[in-house]
Amino acid sequence: MTPVCPFVKASRPDDGSPRKPGECPIKHGAEHEGGGKAKKESGGESATVSPKCPFGYDSQTFKLGPLSCMICQALLFDCSKCVPCSHVYCKVCISRFKDCPLCGADVEKIEADTDLQSVVDRFIDGHARIKRSHVDMDKEGEAGENKKVIYEDVSLERGAFLVQQAMRAFRAQNVESAKSRLSLCAEDIRGRIETVGNTSELCSQLGAVLGMLGDCCRAVGDAGSAVTYFEESVEFLSKLAAADLEITHTHSVSLNKIGDLKYYDGDLEAARSYYMRSLNVRRDAIKHHPSVSSQTLDVAVSLAKVADADRSIGNEDAALDRFHEAIKLLESLTLKPEEAGLEQRRLSVLEFLNNQLAEKQSDCTSSSLIS
Repeated sequence: MTPVCPFVKASRPDDGSPRKPGECPIKHGAEHEGGGKAKKESGGESATVSPKCPFGYDSQTFKLGPLSCMICQALLFDCSKCVPCSHVYCKVCISRFKDCPLCGADVEKIEADTDLQSVVDRFIDGHARIKRSHVDMDKEGEAGENKKVIYEDVSLERGAFLVQQAMRAFRAQNVESAKSRLSLCAEDIRGRIETVGNTSELCSQLGAVLGMLGDCCRAVGDAGSAVTYFEESVEFLSKLAAADLEITHTHSVSLNKIGDLKYYDGDLEAARSYYMRSLNVRRDAIKHHPSVSSQTLDVAVSLAKVADADRSIGNEDAALDRFHEAIKLLESLTLKPEEAGLEQRRLSVLEFLNNQLAEKQSDCTSSSLIS
């Protein structure tokens, strides 16, 4: 199954105000300080336009800008400056190097660059948003600097942008940066849910982002926080229709990940319970999409996980039944030419299942010889 960004279906909500959304918090800040007002669109068209960042950052293209770390290629996090060359990177990223990756100079020491980090934080806070103060529109020019300001999303492009930056950081093992961006994204979605309620789109987005946060925690060994995030992800995803393949897959994967963490922690009964819940979700999904090969593979994987837990608990007969059921599913699965990418996964799962059965038969033979 091809992963899909949870924000890919999101459309920009209409904004009925006469203000034309700006492109970035720096520009908007200048407009508000000067008391200027945006002009309406001419020709009777809508007064809103898609937000455009003057630095060129968006979620559709790969962009390295002046606020990016050249190592992880995400926005700077915990900015640190190399001495003596003064090139700036994320602290976690540059800490792995003895020489500056850009100029090759020896890194004598690393200093925090709080001023640049403050710029990055302000940029993120205002990216793809409208800046508004809590005053009447006709008195806005009189608003002082101490007036409370709120930010309103003008496009769900913001969520995709934050996820993009988080995934870049995560791939580069800058987990704290990824967690920071995902946490902000989750906060944005929660605020939207408080306003419009638990829509399927928002629940899908929040469930996916919480699952990513769980992955971040698991990557740094924080199993307790990972389980909390995965369980919250399951809570939101379980509210959605089982007919959506991507949502069903994410839902079942979160359950399996909780099961894995419980398994490694030695709580086999709890692990089996979560594996079983994932299996049930996937069985329901295959009823709606019986011809989708990836669903059959998912069911086989869940059967293998439940069977493995059964064997560890001592339920040998139940384990064997599920191993055989999974093997039968995979052996009868016929892949289409365009699904050739699934063949390696099918063979890998099938090999695991056959090895489990061979191991059981070997144990039985040894027992009979001893007796």
